[in-house]
Amino acid sequence: MPAPAPGDIHAAAQTLARLTEYLRENPEPAEALGLIEPLLDEYTGVPVQLADALRALARAVQEHPATPHTIETDLLVQELRTAAWEQADQHTLHYVLDDLRGLYRKALETMPECGPCP
Repeated sequence: MPAPAPGDIHAAAQTLARLTEYLRENPEPAEALGLIEPLLDEYTGVPVQLADALRALARAVQEHPATPHTIETDLLVQELRTAAWEQADQHTLHYVLDDLRGLYRKALETMPECGPCP
């Protein structure tokens, strides 16, 4: 697989920044949840992908022949792995979206219907 270019990763980060700015404009909750959903997919979402990328980076650094084998290097690699576990723990955020959708649906169902206007 060809390596992604730094520009590709930068474009992804810019898209995420655009999403954040858009969400700050208070769109409809259903639309906002739909936009966030792919980011929090339990199998392919950002927390899972970032955790995998951090673990892969730790492995690449540790196994590269030019990497100095020092205590400092080991500690830095361990920090990457710890961060990966912390990110992976966030994979359950997709359940939050499900719960928010349920609350939003329930609120819409209990809202009184507007009668005929005078």
